[in-house]
Amino acid sequence: MINSTLCYLLRGDEVLMLHRVKKEKDVNKDKWIGIGGKFEADETPDECLLREAWEETGLRLNSWRCRGVVTFLTNGPYDGEYMYLFTSDDFSGQLKTCDEGDLRWVKRSFLDALPKWEGDQIFLDLIWQDAPFFLLKLRYEGDRLAEAVLNGEKIK
Repeated sequence: MINSTLCYLLRGDEVLMLHRVKKEKDVNKDKWIGIGGKFEADETPDECLLREAWEETGLRLNSWRCRGVVTFLTNGPYDGEYMYLFTSDDFSGQLKTCDEGDLRWVKRSFLDALPKWEGDQIFLDLIWQDAPFFLLKLRYEGDRLAEAVLNGEKIK
């Protein structure tokens, strides 16, 4: 299993999203996601979060909140993953160009219309509801969400 982070930067009613369009072989190709990535050797979740935020955006996070852990399971060619999910509304610096895709501030009201993984909508809804720390299991069959379990309760 891979360990990774994903973070949504919040600015008023906007969210910083990454449209993954720059890599040819990309599991997230053409999808809109938050920022983040895989742990490097001996990194903790918060160390990975801070490094990835800086590398992808040029922004330094001054504070952040871990919202939950999402476990991705798949029967396809992709590895399983433990993803530590964060939000931050306290950051500084100048937004830069990202090698992984196009960074855009998107209004929350428009976010639902963007192409993304089906399971992403589940944890985004939990963030918008300010849900307490959660554990979410998402099992995909190819690109289709086959199962979702939130804090031990099956929801799909």
